[in-house]
Amino acid sequence: MGLLDRINLQKHTASPPEAIDVGPDHALVVTWPGGPPLNIPARALRDGCPCASCIEEFTGKKLLDPSTIPADIRPVAINGVGNYAIQIEWSDGHSTGLYTWATLRSIGDAAAAPVASPSP
Repeated sequence: MGLLDRINLQKHTASPPEAIDVGPDHALVVTWPGGPPLNIPARALRDGCPCASCIEEFTGKKLLDPSTIPADIRPVAINGVGNYAIQIEWSDGHSTGLYTWATLRSIGDAAAAPVASPSP
């Protein structure tokens, strides 16, 4: 069995968000097409990092110990990667994770709360 036989090659099928911003609480505020903005806590995103340092590549076993994530974790920089992902540079120095739209949506669906509309 060769390497390509063990890799699950998938097309990136999730639509990109309309907007990605950082909120005052350091959460990512993501607006998906046709949906309300969602706050995704920075800690949830850092904990869900899909890189090879945080997730064992072939087994999918989580390697990152959530207790090692600083309570005040925040994104320092967010960069687009093609039309399929973002790469976040974190305040703890970590920056190797690529958050595809599908990964970002999955973490967001599990951890996000709708952004409250301002009161009239």
